[in-house]
Amino acid sequence: MLAYSLVMAGTSTIVLIAGIIGTVIAPSAGLATLPVALTVVGVASATLPTGKLLDRFGRRMVFQTYVLLAIGSALAAAASLSYSSFSGFCCCCFLLGWAAAAGHQYRFAALEAAPPHLAAKATSVLLLGGLLGAFIGPELAVRGRWLMATEYAGSFLLLALSYVAGLLVISFYRDAAVKHQEHQGRGRPIGQILRNPAVILAIASAGIAYGIMSLIMTATPISMHQHTGHNMEATKVVIQWHIAAMYLPSLAYGYLSGRLGLRGMLWAGVLTLFASLAAALNGESVGHYWLALVLLGVGWNFLFLSGTNLLPHGYRAEERFRVQSVNDFLVFTVQALVALSSGWLMYRWQWHGLLWACVPLLIAYVVLLGRVGPDTSLET
Repeated sequence: MLAYSLVMAGTSTIVLIAGIIGTVIAPSAGLATLPVALTVVGVASATLPTGKLLDRFGRRMVFQTYVLLAIGSALAAAASLSYSSFSGFCCCCFLLGWAAAAGHQYRFAALEAAPPHLAAKATSVLLLGGLLGAFIGPELAVRGRWLMATEYAGSFLLLALSYVAGLLVISFYRDAAVKHQEHQGRGRPIGQILRNPAVILAIASAGIAYGIMSLIMTATPISMHQHTGHNMEATKVVIQWHIAAMYLPSLAYGYLSGRLGLRGMLWAGVLTLFASLAAALNGESVGHYWLALVLLGVGWNFLFLSGTNLLPHGYRAEERFRVQSVNDFLVFTVQALVALSSGWLMYRWQWHGLLWACVPLLIAYVVLLGRVGPDTSLET
């Protein structure tokens, strides 16, 4: 949990300031959110290679190597800003996203470290690290803003120090022994596994959670700070509360999922996302942005954690690295696509048009959820 908060602080740092940096040094306004989008592309493109590396070398070595990559990328990002190199900054954001792919695997490490009846609590405790990361990242961004001669270059120097601390913490991790491997060999073909209803719904749940969240979150700093005229402090607070709302419900997730079940949590997640859109469409005051982004974070938490806990119902122990990496590849590919389109939608359709674009995505997910439910018949 502690390592997760330190390593994933880069995500909240990039979300808060990369789009704003882009409005200053990008060659056109439509490319302002490209650094944020490339961070997500980096995560998506890293998932399959990371799965192969995890299968061959184990989690500990891969986790440490990826944090080293993050340290180097953060330092290179600071240098790129010092030279006003937009292309260099974009490359660094891509590499920071690549390094973050290992951080997203921490949740599966938590699942393997806990007995099955505590799986939901294990993942929720792990994601509590995001609460700390929600405040570490934006604070690094703001406090490092004028640390160097070039605006925000110092933010990435401070981020590199956060990664160094994360590297020290993750060095204490030891690969958990995976129990109950009744089946031997490589397992079933991946195409057969992906036809399992539990796997389909798990991937769709995490995909819609990350897709909607990324689309709105990426555009929020630009909408608030650049278009609506709210100051940087207000924008920082909204993003901090949003990221806190992404992880704070983890405190109650184990209890709620025990009472409502995975189906109930999935319905709660999608209804909360609808409420987020309603709040955002109702006005553009700081309060409207705050409420919309808090609800967005809660909806993401319910859908993403439920999808994570549903996924193991569809694979065997020896199939875990392949299925987990394919799951993350599909989920973060969706996130990458919507992040890449966020800047274009903001440029062409403005804030309200971007929000309305989310509605058909949520309706499609509701149809899927109504047809396929995570009950005991799906546990294979």
